[in-house]
Amino acid sequence: MEMESMSDEELMAAIEMICSSKVEEFKMIGYEYVTNEDIWNCVNSKYEKKGIPPLYQLVNDILSLKATSLMNYMTISAYKGSPFD
Repeated sequence: MEMESMSDEELMAAIEMICSSKVEEFKMIGYEYVTNEDIWNCVNSKYEKKGIPPLYQLVNDILSLKATSLMNYMTISAYKGSPFD
């Protein structure tokens, strides 16, 4: 299913499901407090200048996200004052 044919709700549901999968992967390697929102914010930060990419790239970017990249993003965001609780 291409992104153009998906509603915003369907796209967000797909992203949520993929992020949940990544959260479970991180939990298995000891990152117990990572959330779907953390994953999405990290991946989405790459799209600020270019906009949202095709769905296949979104899926790849989420599923290939490394724990070190997420932790670096969260640390920098915390220093900038982003709302991580």
